[in-house]
Amino acid sequence: MNLPPDCALLPGEGFSFPGEFEIAAMGRADLGLEARVPGLLRHEAGLRVIDDSLSVRPSSGGQYVAVRVRFVAASRDDYERAHAVLRADPDIRYTL
Repeated sequence: MNLPPDCALLPGEGFSFPGEFEIAAMGRADLGLEARVPGLLRHEAGLRVIDDSLSVRPSSGGQYVAVRVRFVAASRDDYERAHAVLRADPDIRYTL
C-alpha cells in the first residue's frame, strides 16, 4: 500500500495522531457546501483546515456534490468532532 508522506494512516496500525486527514461531505449542489464545509471545520469544530486542499466533485447528474478538504487532528476526539460537526448540519447528507 503506497501512502502519501503526510498521511496519518500507518500501515497495519490505523490512524496516527497528530496528523492530517481528509474528510468528504456530501449534499445538494445548490447549497454552497464548498464554502460551508471548511467554515464549519474552522469555526464550529475549531480545527485547522489545510489551505488549498479543497476539492469539489459533482455527481453525474449534477444534483449533488462531494466536498473534500484536509484538516489537522491532534487527537481522535478532533477527528470525531470534525465528522460530528459536519453531520449536524441538516444540508450535509453524510461524511466519509
